[in-house]
Amino acid sequence: MASSEINHVSHPCIHGHISAERKFGFMRWITKILKLGSNQGVMNRRSPQFLGEDNVAFHTPVRSMDDHSRSEHEELDRAAALSLADDLKRPNGYRRHTNNDEDLARALQDSLNMPSYPPYAPPQFSPGGYSTYTHVPLRYCSGCNREIGYGKYLGCMQAFWHPECFCCHSCGYPITENEFSLSGKNPYHKSCFKELHHPKCEVCLQFIPTNGAGLIEYKSHPFWCQKYCPLHEYDNTARCCSCERLESWNARYIFLGDGRSLCLECMETSIMDTGDCQPLYHSIRDYYEGMNMKIEQQIPMLLVERQALNEAIEGEKNGHHHMPETRGLCLSEEQNISSISKRPRIGGNRLIGMKTKQQKLDRKCEVTAILVLYGLPRLLTGQILAHELMHGWLRLKGYRNLSPVVEEGICQVLSYMWLESEVMPGSRNIPSTSAAASSSFSSKKGGKSHTEKKLGEFFMHQIAQDTSTAYGAGFRAANTAVNRYGLRSTLNHIYMTGTFPV
Repeated sequence: MASSEINHVSHPCIHGHISAERKFGFMRWITKILKLGSNQGVMNRRSPQFLGEDNVAFHTPVRSMDDHSRSEHEELDRAAALSLADDLKRPNGYRRHTNNDEDLARALQDSLNMPSYPPYAPPQFSPGGYSTYTHVPLRYCSGCNREIGYGKYLGCMQAFWHPECFCCHSCGYPITENEFSLSGKNPYHKSCFKELHHPKCEVCLQFIPTNGAGLIEYKSHPFWCQKYCPLHEYDNTARCCSCERLESWNARYIFLGDGRSLCLECMETSIMDTGDCQPLYHSIRDYYEGMNMKIEQQIPMLLVERQALNEAIEGEKNGHHHMPETRGLCLSEEQNISSISKRPRIGGNRLIGMKTKQQKLDRKCEVTAILVLYGLPRLLTGQILAHELMHGWLRLKGYRNLSPVVEEGICQVLSYMWLESEVMPGSRNIPSTSAAASSSFSSKKGGKSHTEKKLGEFFMHQIAQDTSTAYGAGFRAANTAVNRYGLRSTLNHIYMTGTFPV
């Protein structure tokens, strides 16, 4: 189970509008009073310099005012102007600062719905009676770097924007919602951000839901990294019996009829009957011969259904089986086995037309036959054959009373080595005759596709990461010994001591 926090941050956008209507009332009153004062010689007949129209902005939407509201605002404007004119009449231009001025200023500010900071600095008076006003820098759009004039604007991300310039980093369209998502310095529509960063289930193709703590919980395959909702582990979603991937709702798996399903990628190289498997079987026998491990006896090999394999396991006295799923068996007892004689064909999403036949297996040596589950891709079938052939080689060469860890471990090493020769030729120093046999079979079949190589890597990963004692720990101990001392020396040590060399 994996979990991760949602990489999602929402930020509010402040919508603003530059309005000239409210300013005109105040300016009209202050201008009238100053003109009146100018007739009496106030301020050496010089008028204060007011801010231009483009330097006042309000962070509130434009609202229409009825006549009553307009009247109230006119009275406030007139009161503020009278207060300012009264201060200008003081000698040498010094202002008398009173609490009434602050109250009046706050009342004027509230009536205009202005922010707590003024759009321009208060006037400063020089000893000569002149007044100056400090201009606040003009607003520039962070998108186009042009001046923001009259009209709507946005204030977000510590900057100002034209509405049409504040665009989603993903789709390129303007963000008009009151909230947006931020990744680094890039804004996104919340829906675009979710589409990009919120993981989707690769089975139901929906966004993986969050839990009560706001975390995304999902399952993930350790090799394929297929992410999916945890509930698909228990809702009868089909799982490929070969690669273990879950069936997606937009894909189709093939039902094999014995409780197993096969994805289309594994189906491409699947081996369906005993006759189809014979070339692969003989090439793996050649692989053994190339390592001076020739198997003299002609051991029958049969592809069987799941039920036939399970019945054979019940009749077998010896052997260690990888539960809960056994896909191959090295028989040492006489049994009647039902093998697949004619490959089935695909009908809809299932296999039809399969033919089987009963076959009596007589015991002529220590090994009666090798059984392999049908319907698996070529590399997985070969891996199983290499494993079971090693069981046969050990019995035929007189290796007795080996522990499950030792016997299954060394069989897994031979299985892994064969896969390695198919997926990564030349990765090990193996005899040239073995390499020639493997490359000869590959050339007849044609080059392996990327999909088949990836499957081979997965099967190697399964062997290396197996957590069971006999197959997992046994493989790692055997592989360490083979890498350190070589295969032949390791086999000799096992023959004499029943253990791996250390």
